[in-house]
Amino acid sequence: MFFCVLGAVRAQNLQLHFDPRHSLYGDDVSPANYLTATFEMFKPDRWGSTFMFADFDFNHDKKNIGLVYAEIAREFKIADFPLLPHIEFNGGLGNGFSIPSSYMAGVGYPFQLGSFYLSTYVVYKLNAFQKVSNDAQWTVTWNASLAGGKLSLGGFADLWTEDKSFTEGSDAGGKKVIFLSEPQIWYNITPNFSLGSEIEISYNFVNKFAESKFYAIPTLATKWNF
Repeated sequence: MFFCVLGAVRAQNLQLHFDPRHSLYGDDVSPANYLTATFEMFKPDRWGSTFMFADFDFNHDKKNIGLVYAEIAREFKIADFPLLPHIEFNGGLGNGFSIPSSYMAGVGYPFQLGSFYLSTYVVYKLNAFQKVSNDAQWTVTWNASLAGGKLSLGGFADLWTEDKSFTEGSDAGGKKVIFLSEPQIWYNITPNFSLGSEIEISYNFVNKFAESKFYAIPTLATKWNF
């Protein structure tokens, strides 16, 4: 029942975001503002659930696609056992480079707090850098429908580790902790069409060369729910 309700909240949607990171932070973060298209899907079934999304950044020459990033995750329901085995793959491609893939396995736990449907999972994370990094990740996701369905809230928060040598040079030792969250708010003009915003809140994620390690980047967005 929980998965069916959550599936109704998420379902499948297509989003288009205007990302003003250059206007906010200049060349330290991006040489220009750009659009990002996101396809998102959540599909529950009798054996568990599948979630995936793909981002397409139109940040290349003449506003062509310069980066594609995707995640796909599966959780398995085992009778009435409260913890769900969780597996996940993340990876992507950019213009002339690839985003190192990561492979995750652990356990998840869905729950409800009032109008909010939440899920959290803890996983072992293998970051497939040139030198493999063995790490951990903790994630929380949330969704809610408020004001008679006119207002929707959603998003996630990730906290993970990775070897410093990946971004700070082969001589760097130890781990660094990275935080990334993207809360969303949507006003549903119709059951299918929404206007809203997403805020990318991060620490140790955006640019290793910049003085600041914390960024908050809001977008202006539209969404079509299928």
